[in-house]
Amino acid sequence: MRQAHAEDARTEARRVVRNLLGEERPTAEILIGDVRPVLGDERTDRTLELALGAQLTRRSAELAAIAALLVGTRELGESWWSTPRGGKLPAPDEVVRTAVAIEPWTDLTALEMLAAWVSDDAADQMWGAPVAQVDLNSWQAEDRFGLPPGVKPGQRLVVHFDAGGRLDAVVARRADEELGSNLDFQSLRYSRPAEAQWSWGVAAGLGPHRLPGESPDPYAREVPAEAVEILRSWATRHGASPEQLGERWATVGDVVAAIERVDWMWRSGEWFGWWRGASALVDESAYLPYRLEELAGG
Repeated sequence: MRQAHAEDARTEARRVVRNLLGEERPTAEILIGDVRPVLGDERTDRTLELALGAQLTRRSAELAAIAALLVGTRELGESWWSTPRGGKLPAPDEVVRTAVAIEPWTDLTALEMLAAWVSDDAADQMWGAPVAQVDLNSWQAEDRFGLPPGVKPGQRLVVHFDAGGRLDAVVARRADEELGSNLDFQSLRYSRPAEAQWSWGVAAGLGPHRLPGESPDPYAREVPAEAVEILRSWATRHGASPEQLGERWATVGDVVAAIERVDWMWRSGEWFGWWRGASALVDESAYLPYRLEELAGG
């Protein structure tokens, strides 16, 4: 049942990405072809350099961030790239040159940070600047933030909850005659760049996503038979079908394609250990022997 939800998510992602980019089954090649005339050659080449520098298991996320930048640039104009953001924040072009994420976005890559910026800027252009930020890990609706001065009962206020994500809070008069607010969860929405980032990543999947200029092809690297046997055997014992695993894993590309088909994120929690092993194999991590040891007895 949970894996059926994975296919539902892919179906929705294909619908969204088709509406935004015109492609139901996006690929890196198509994305690059769309990006170059919008971002220009120099900026496109630099963003691709950043994507090439990421681990293979992160490449899809980097390309999804580029999809957000494509849609965001179409909405906000090319001048967005050269406009300083105020305070200590540089213009996006400077981030592309330095490839450094800035507080409080240091848990993101440079491309992911830029995708967050363009998603928020597009949301502000669409719905106005938010009056507050809330954490939707809590679903408490009442009085999540201090009200700005001058508000009236029934007024709807825009609230930030995620990069490009907004919802409304409705001002209400409480029993003690004080004003409060109620989050309207039905009003939850995302800007188009944020939707592009999510939908491209889900619709295109983990890969393989080959990029121009790669030599040798990182997906053609052969994988060790012992590691393959441990990972495939564990997955089979825990419910993966032969069709999902594929006939054989000879190369990194075979492993990446199998990871995507298996839908490990929609399975039980123990599959996270399998993902750690499979991703260590793909990314040539020094932790691979330890990950395989954990799986061999399970």
